[in-house]
Amino acid sequence: MRQLRGQERAITGNRQTSLAFAEAYGAGTIDGTTEAALRWSRDRAREAGVRTVTTGTGAALRLLAATVDAKAVAEIGTGTGVSGIYLLHGMRPDGVLTTVDCEPERQAFAKQAFRAAGFAGNRARFIPGRALDVLPRLADGGYDLVFCDGDLMECLEYLAESLRLLRPGGLVCFEGVFADGRTVDSAVQPAEVLRLRELLRAVRESTTLVPSLLPVGDGLLCAVKRG
Repeated sequence: MRQLRGQERAITGNRQTSLAFAEAYGAGTIDGTTEAALRWSRDRAREAGVRTVTTGTGAALRLLAATVDAKAVAEIGTGTGVSGIYLLHGMRPDGVLTTVDCEPERQAFAKQAFRAAGFAGNRARFIPGRALDVLPRLADGGYDLVFCDGDLMECLEYLAESLRLLRPGGLVCFEGVFADGRTVDSAVQPAEVLRLRELLRAVRESTTLVPSLLPVGDGLLCAVKRG
């Protein structure tokens, strides 16, 4: 490996500091009640061995939901509710989050977390089951944002379903596209990383989507569906 020179080390260090600052920036922009609910939800996820979105990714999701004035959001991968809390905070006060997960126990934690964060019970619709079994039952063009944080091997199928579910001008987001740096690593990679590379290529080359890759958390791929 080539050794970095002094100026290059400084640039690399500054970039890492900037990314860390961006991750921490959104932490103080949510009220104390919600912060407590997020901590509780993250603790449940840690106990279950489930990864959650970072503070930076959560802040980005909240921003994106607010940007499209989201009234209807579909989430693939409820987890213990961390991402859902951020999405609900960005949505309209009358907005409804439809969240899908194959683990009902995790959804039960998410339901408690939403309630602790102050959201009424009618703000979220929990659907247990495999995403590719549930998504075809959701309404065409009925959603402002689709957030995908499910099985990486199914990401291309999620993309196809999202294009059907989204209204013109709606957003699709994929969490974890950096795969801990493996997506851009030239070494031999597992099938799920190869699948992510296909997803990145498909989104970038699509004439239907306007994409951007945000360097928050483990990579947040976003795209707007053209009108």
